[in-house]
Amino acid sequence: MKVEDILKHAYAMPLTNPSYPPGPYRFFDREYIIITYRTSREALEAVVPAPLEIDEPLVKYEFIRMPDSTGFGDYTETGQVIPVTYRGQKGGYVHSMYLDDDAPITGGREIWGFPKKLASPKIVNEGEVIVGTLHYGSVLCATGTMGYKHKPVDQGPLLSALSEPNFLIKIVPHVDATPRICELVRYYLTDITIKEAWTSPAALDLRPHVMADVARLPVLEVVSAVHFTADLTLGLGEVVHDYLAERR
Repeated sequence: MKVEDILKHAYAMPLTNPSYPPGPYRFFDREYIIITYRTSREALEAVVPAPLEIDEPLVKYEFIRMPDSTGFGDYTETGQVIPVTYRGQKGGYVHSMYLDDDAPITGGREIWGFPKKLASPKIVNEGEVIVGTLHYGSVLCATGTMGYKHKPVDQGPLLSALSEPNFLIKIVPHVDATPRICELVRYYLTDITIKEAWTSPAALDLRPHVMADVARLPVLEVVSAVHFTADLTLGLGEVVHDYLAERR
């Protein structure tokens, strides 16, 4: 293969058979359970990177069912998003993500820098309760339970929250295992259509695991919970801070 052919086709790895197609990516009937809880400020300060700033010591634990997404297929995801501000702009810092499909793991890490790991999250309905779980191998690491569709939610504030930016750290190592890329990335969800949204009482249990450390941000109090479905587009990102530039 000639050099010009390599540069023409070099979109993602592997070179001749990439793990995912180019984005952006559209999601249909995306189902969320988001349980917002209070944690310790000290725990948050140990994981939230500067120049992001913490307001209240809150965490959003999310279970997300994605039955139909362009390029990525059918999968389920769970993880933690921390409300933050960046230069006065409110948003969320994506701290952890666990999912069960290769393409969005690979694409998410390579394009944006999503902190994705392979695991087994699930959302199921059990009578009057909707249940979200996270298993890492055979070990149960997270359980979220929520009453099924108790009270409709005002969709205006929910749409505003979904439209806020999200931030994450993209890290790509060099061939000598030193950081080659270390950047703060911002991205948005766009073209959002909320189909239904509900709130109910909820409970959340997080358990320690060496490779799925969701319990590192302990649950002190459940503040609120929302269950909703939406169509939306996962937009591509932009670099807002280059950590390695400070060393150059």
